[in-house]
Amino acid sequence: MTEVIPHPFLFRFSLPVRRSDSLPRRGKRLFDLSADFALPDLSELRGVRPFGELRAAWNDDGLAFSVLVHGKKQAPAAEERTPTMPDGLQLWIDTRNTQSIHRASRYCHHFCFAPTGGGRDGEQPFGIQLPIAQARELTPLAAKGSLLVNAEILSDRYRLDAWLGREQLQGFDPAADREAGTPTKLGFFYEIRDSELGDQTLTVDASFPFSYDPSLWSTLELTA
Repeated sequence: MTEVIPHPFLFRFSLPVRRSDSLPRRGKRLFDLSADFALPDLSELRGVRPFGELRAAWNDDGLAFSVLVHGKKQAPAAEERTPTMPDGLQLWIDTRNTQSIHRASRYCHHFCFAPTGGGRDGEQPFGIQLPIAQARELTPLAAKGSLLVNAEILSDRYRLDAWLGREQLQGFDPAADREAGTPTKLGFFYEIRDSELGDQTLTVDASFPFSYDPSLWSTLELTA
């Protein structure tokens, strides 16, 4: 029997994100998030076998994301001029977690990261922020080259780390939320794109307009 509505569409997920005040680090690697920081894998709800693991952490200065893509037989490939194409990680974040809207507000952000394809030689990791299609309000875009990112590419896998500072996240202010006695919750969606392994998303697939509809995003709850 054909599945008309995918199982994840029927639920709203809230994913806990642990705090780490030591981020980002200085040096070649921004951070080293342990398995304790892994976000829950929801792929089984759609009967999909995951090829990537996403880890996340936060502090008052911003958000850290680390993705490990495994099972590769080919080296990752990407180009900075086409950042939404494989291979890489895309993140959508709404600092107001307003899941009742279908068009992005100024608090909604879309970031693209790739393990290669940047720099003068086209072999460096890069990060870029893009405007969200059909947005009802525009958010300021991060300056080119301002997003912190690094990567490690091995024969059968790669690791990609990205740091989003609070100055790049309109409305991100956990300290103010604590003073107000309210938990910090963020609207969130991700897509890992791979030219060899396919696409892996948080919940629904590309048959749904998650790239511009915040009502399809889940929630990150920033915990201690």
